[in-house]
Amino acid sequence: MPALDPTPTAISSAAAAHKASNKAGEPKDSKDAPTPPVQILASPQAQVVRHLQPALLVSLLLARFRALVADPVSALSSALPLVVAVQVTYAVVCLPAVGSQNARPAKKARPGEKRKAGPESTGPNIAVTTLVALILSAIASLALHLILVLFGAPFLTHVEHTFLCSAHLSLLGLFPLFYTRGVSSSDWHEILSASAPFDEAFGGLVGACVGAWLGAVPIPLDWDREWQKWPVTIVCGVYAGYLVGKVLGGTLAFSKRFS
Repeated sequence: MPALDPTPTAISSAAAAHKASNKAGEPKDSKDAPTPPVQILASPQAQVVRHLQPALLVSLLLARFRALVADPVSALSSALPLVVAVQVTYAVVCLPAVGSQNARPAKKARPGEKRKAGPESTGPNIAVTTLVALILSAIASLALHLILVLFGAPFLTHVEHTFLCSAHLSLLGLFPLFYTRGVSSSDWHEILSASAPFDEAFGGLVGACVGAWLGAVPIPLDWDREWQKWPVTIVCGVYAGYLVGKVLGGTLAFSKRFS
């Protein structure tokens, strides 16, 4: 008896069943997985710089406090390059650049095998990543300036004071995140919605924002002190909050979430 050809209905049913079985065996889409926290690099240099960075920032703030009270614009502008140098060193030595977790090391050439032309690895360009993060931090300073104005900062006066305060806040709180997270929409949705996992970078941002908010408390008090003028207490709150949030985010609160 001759074999019967399968009907179109049987073929489509078999294809659907095969597709369903493959789909059931596939792993869950990585996009649905929660964003992991950023871990500090394991090198000895990273561990040294990780602990040295807070000491340098605190020393800079204490050394420039009198100048900050006397002339905030001059003190903040002169300290800005030093803060950039400290933050860039901390990021490059201690933090994984965006895309480095997906990088694949170059394969070693076998004896007698010619090395192929091209880059040694697929990792990110650290110089370019750092430059882009600094540019994004500078742009974010404008947005932070507007946010400070909306929260009560002088609008028509003290423009330089407010912008420099925003620049320091951006360098401390946002630069490490731009360096490690890039401009990923999913990552920044979690960050802006306060649902990202705690690590040193995100903890530093949360601490800096909380510190800035608490730093505004002494300004309206009738104490008649020189250090109460704008934005001395805000800057001190930003630095203190950033250091506390960074330490907590990298230790006790690591990988925890608000929700």
